[in-house]
Amino acid sequence: MNSDSVAMTDLSEKMHKPETVCIYGTGDFGRSLGLRLLQSGYSVVYGSRDPKNSLLLPKGSKVMSHAAAACDAHVVFMAVQREHYGFLTSLASGLEGKVLVDVSNNLKRGLYPESNAEYLSRLVPGATVVKAFNTISAWALQFGGLDANRQVKDNKTYEFDNTMAWRVDSYYSMGMLGFGLFVLLGITSLPSVSNSLNWREFRFIQSKLGYITLLLCTTHTFLYGWNKFLKPSSYRWWMPPAYMLSLVVPCVVLILKLILITPCVDRSVTRIRQGWERQGMTSANGRDTKTSHPLIA
Repeated sequence: MNSDSVAMTDLSEKMHKPETVCIYGTGDFGRSLGLRLLQSGYSVVYGSRDPKNSLLLPKGSKVMSHAAAACDAHVVFMAVQREHYGFLTSLASGLEGKVLVDVSNNLKRGLYPESNAEYLSRLVPGATVVKAFNTISAWALQFGGLDANRQVKDNKTYEFDNTMAWRVDSYYSMGMLGFGLFVLLGITSLPSVSNSLNWREFRFIQSKLGYITLLLCTTHTFLYGWNKFLKPSSYRWWMPPAYMLSLVVPCVVLILKLILITPCVDRSVTRIRQGWERQGMTSANGRDTKTSHPLIA
């Protein structure tokens, strides 16, 4: 009895045979692009001017000469700079009917009268030239998930926080200004420098600029902490964080200085420095009313 069934040819090998793509260029971008294509199931063949010295290529790829690499590939990626397109002239006939993907960018705008894709079309008129992958870095291709451009897939947008921007800018500004003044105070403390200054200059730098430096650095620390003191998580083991402890002494010094520079206190302190004495404590003849002894023997 004859069977009505028809023997079917096993097409699994043909159906699962990976498509071959060619990459001209074995630099950083070419290697990263080849790695991604291999992970996507393509067969990658590199075309190089020196196949024997092409190292660090992705595992599973092949490297051949330019002419041999493009034989079995319908899509050819141009991962070389425009200055190295000259070899395509001799391969124009072998690249007819293929798709050339230009991934290059020039160093600056207006460098050439025509774009790189137009230049490729003129060198290989029988091929179809397209532009792609020129906005993706080699690092992004290789590490994909760690790159910031993957966040676009999550469609995450964050509103610009003016308060946070002001805080961060002020934090860095106060820190840099305070550090610069600290360096100036340290330089003027050197004997070779302080000896060349008169008393008025030295007092201004060490006193006036010293308090300004302390104020800037204290503000820098306050901006660092910001509202952390309001969060219970900042008080581990019921202890204040280190930045709060570091603010105790500077704040006490600045508060005392603020009290001393108020007009009513500053006037009295200045008079005491100049030798002023309270009139009620001395008699007209220069004797102390409590001890009956002269103030000056």
